[in-house]
Amino acid sequence: MSDANPSGFTANEAKEFHSAYMQGFIGFTIVAIIAHILVWLWRPWFPSVDGYAMLDNVQSVAASFIPYIA
Repeated sequence: MSDANPSGFTANEAKEFHSAYMQGFIGFTIVAIIAHILVWLWRPWFPSVDGYAMLDNVQSVAASFIPYIA
């Protein structure tokens, strides 16, 4: 038990777990950044000078799809 960490892993197991964790974290972060960029390109979070003018027709479009949903 002298070479075990408080987590119960040996030094080599802890390094292996850390490596796998960091690969997953970096992969998730890259996917999240790409998703945020794509959403920003689709619909910016801050309105332009005209405001959210492209959302003016949302109610009429949604009302036309409601009969197909119900």
